[in-house]
Amino acid sequence: MSRSAHPAGPRHGDVLPEGHYQAPPADLNALDPKVWSRTVSRNAEGVATVGGIDVKRLAAEFGTPAYVLDEEDFRSRARAWRDAFGTEADVYYAGKAFLSKAIVRWLHEEDLNLDVCSVGELAVALAAGMPPARIALHGNNKSVDELEHAVKSGVGRIVVDSYEEIERLAAIAARQGVRQQVLIRITVGVEAHTHEFIATAHEDQKFGLSLNGGSAAEAVRRVLGHAALELRGIHSHIGSQIFDMAGFEVAARRVVGLLAEIRDEHGVELPEIDLGGGLGIAYTSEDDPREPAEIAAALADIVRRECAAARLNAPRLSVEPGRAIVGPTAFTLYEVGTVKPLEGLRTYVSVDGGMSDNIRTALYDAEYSVALVSRTSDAEPMLVRVVGKHCESGDIVVRDAFLPADLAAGDLIAVPATGAYCRSMASNYNHALKPPVLAVKDGAARVIVRRETEEDLLRLDIG
Repeated sequence: MSRSAHPAGPRHGDVLPEGHYQAPPADLNALDPKVWSRTVSRNAEGVATVGGIDVKRLAAEFGTPAYVLDEEDFRSRARAWRDAFGTEADVYYAGKAFLSKAIVRWLHEEDLNLDVCSVGELAVALAAGMPPARIALHGNNKSVDELEHAVKSGVGRIVVDSYEEIERLAAIAARQGVRQQVLIRITVGVEAHTHEFIATAHEDQKFGLSLNGGSAAEAVRRVLGHAALELRGIHSHIGSQIFDMAGFEVAARRVVGLLAEIRDEHGVELPEIDLGGGLGIAYTSEDDPREPAEIAAALADIVRRECAAARLNAPRLSVEPGRAIVGPTAFTLYEVGTVKPLEGLRTYVSVDGGMSDNIRTALYDAEYSVALVSRTSDAEPMLVRVVGKHCESGDIVVRDAFLPADLAAGDLIAVPATGAYCRSMASNYNHALKPPVLAVKDGAARVIVRRETEEDLLRLDIG
């Protein structure tokens, strides 16, 4: 069944026409479980709690802004993906969504593999004890140093992305006396229904080797020609924040078609295919994501059906959820600094963070929800734009939402579904200090990534 893609709003911060935004919710105090982590609720005093801890206590102890990550929710979502795919498939958590040593340990304990795409992510994975054989390395322009480090570390598989990389990797593996397992990333010509900047399988972009242009088939020939490389399979990733399975069906059909061509030309049936990640989550109540069990059943059925039609043995399937695991498990906690009504337009609510801790609204036109979490309110709803404190008119956290009309400086508000790509893409713009990541569980909170300090900034600036 087809589902709509995540909506993309206007690219600039212009005044929106009447009717663009949704009507205010019936209850501004409600915390929709679709967009908030699973242990979030309100206590008897109306303060939002997560993992048994109220947000006022978190703000008092750790300060704001802060990313608040629900550990039990993260673990339960990781288990759901692992259980949905079972022992006949591999689940690789896409570390680019958010990675820390604590996250790596949780993944290891929940028996998930890990996908990294830089030497920095690999360093975190190894430092936290992830077995190298359970790590996959991605990237469209891996350096010689990165490849050497990955091979020396014993990384289980490397996803190659270009002819140059095939030659570099083959030479490195030969020098180290290793037969390195690889997948070839291909572009299958699927136009995913998502934002232009996060659609990755159409022809006109930087990732992969073209199936239609013949470069994918040539890459197969080159990998098979190197004794130091072991070709395990084909990799395809069609984009991110996708709700419609139709794109995966087309991609799987074309990947299996390539497997059949490889069999016919080389007499080899490759044992693996990786269909990537990219399944969407709920950022607003309007979004309708699929559950892991539904996704697993649909992908397995697509692969079985296409392989049967091509008279191929069904290869082992891999998937790479990142956002789908960590995205819903965290929210960003802010303190309101100013409330500025613009008569006839909207009210601007400025918080103590902004585009330095969540660039996605400015970069992707991403839509978010927001709620007053330090108290409840019976005031009328007012249309707001939640903005940060940076020197940019595009410094927008939530473009259009409704908050109570009695909102005031000092109130705490929170933006849910910020577990993915917010801390990972955080910056020091205006020399802002990156917020901490707090893990909460069973009434306890701990810092898993500390808040940056002025000393951190000055330490790097050697003058």
